Amino acid sequence: MADREITIDGDRVLRPAAWWTPTVHALLEHLHAVGFDRVPRPLGIEAGCEIVTMLPGDAGRDAWAKATPERGLRAFAMFLRDYHEAVRGFVAPPGAEWALRTGGAGPGEVICHGDFGPWNVVWERSTPVGLIDFDMAGPGDPLNDVAHALEYSAPFRDDATAMRLQDFTEPPDRARRIEIFADAYGLTSTEGLVDKVIERQEAAAVKVVTLAERGLEPQRAWVEGGVLDELAQRVRWSRENLCLFGQ
Repeated sequence: MADREITIDGDRVLRPAAWWTPTVHALLEHLHAVGFDRVPRPLGIEAGCEIVTMLPGDAGRDAWAKATPERGLRAFAMFLRDYHEAVRGFVAPPGAEWALRTGGAGPGEVICHGDFGPWNVVWERSTPVGLIDFDMAGPGDPLNDVAHALEYSAPFRDDATAMRLQDFTEPPDRARRIEIFADAYGLTSTEGLVDKVIERQEAAAVKVVTLAERGLEPQRAWVEGGVLDELAQRVRWSRENLCLFGQ
């Protein structure tokens, strides 16, 4: 599959469709039906492209630092909670295919976003107003999304990287930021969250390889470019710096 280039045509976004696109469109329709209209509205699939509405605001690289201030971090966590509440009633269509799984959510699961980072949230200043890019969505423990969000918002990165990518003006207090996120999301404890993040980091390599083997880009190019070494280094850093997370 070719690289997943995105084209904007007025108020529409055109993206290459994949095997999971029909199921994701059903998910987006459900979210709109229950009043969670902060996601793109699916408009169809034509000539190998999915068509969805565009959500105005800041996303992508411009949004990396939106969750850096405490206010933004709390809003980020609350927005994830709102999404999980909205998606709980979703019934997957027959033969549902996701990027990495099939079928619907099992006991204790929801349809996770799968890539809940600040870049996939659409922001107006410090307020999340939209959620985009459901390519990695699929059934899972809702804490999987929490862990993914924490990896990038705590963050599970060295100080220099955090200050360069997310505009921290001083080394982040990661343990406190995990507490803030957990409280805003509605968790009563942070117990097990650090382990969950590292578990997600370890699983990332398997996911990338699985998608690369199916010919998906950019995962195939990532593997050829040595991303597996980078992912392994992230796990090592997290394990070697547990003290930064209050462990």
